[in-house]
Amino acid sequence: MRVLLVHAHPSPDSFVSHLRDVLLGELGAGGHEVRHHDLWAEGFDPIFTADEKNTHLGDIAGKLERHPALVSHVEDLRWCEVLILTHPTWWCGQPAMLKGWFDRVLVNGVAWRLPDGANRIEPLLHNVRRFITITTYGSPRWVNAVQGEPGKRTALRSVRLMFGLRCRASRLAMYGLDGASPQRRVVFERRVRRRATRLR
Repeated sequence: MRVLLVHAHPSPDSFVSHLRDVLLGELGAGGHEVRHHDLWAEGFDPIFTADEKNTHLGDIAGKLERHPALVSHVEDLRWCEVLILTHPTWWCGQPAMLKGWFDRVLVNGVAWRLPDGANRIEPLLHNVRRFITITTYGSPRWVNAVQGEPGKRTALRSVRLMFGLRCRASRLAMYGLDGASPQRRVVFERRVRRRATRLR
């Protein structure tokens, strides 16, 4: 399968970055075609500019000419059959770097369009058949349940809608990472490996 893995963590030594490396190894061993964006390593600019805001319903080709750094991200998103996100959950949601990727790449003409006279957007990324989010939380599950899990809703209720009805979405989350034992980390890593090996 054609897999796009988008990674958002500033530290290459983090557990999330380790999980990203595990995924890349398993996907390669499974014979998948893989494209990978490490947003921090690439220096991706998450700032949604005034031009992008003022032309968000305009022509995507013209926008990409003015913002060429977005071209490879758009091409890879249109190419993939599987989209995997690896990131920590900070302040109840995705890091600003990944949220900026949502703002700047999942745009009109790429992820959705608004037909003339309509009041509901139409998803465009029907090529994405699987959507997988892998994340970690420093705090325990009950804390995040009280907070309402807004990051989970962003991924599985908003981003997910860009892929059409047949896309299968799943999420692996490790809670309480700050106090997790090495054994708990190994158990979660095994879950990540299994998810990668089951892609088809």
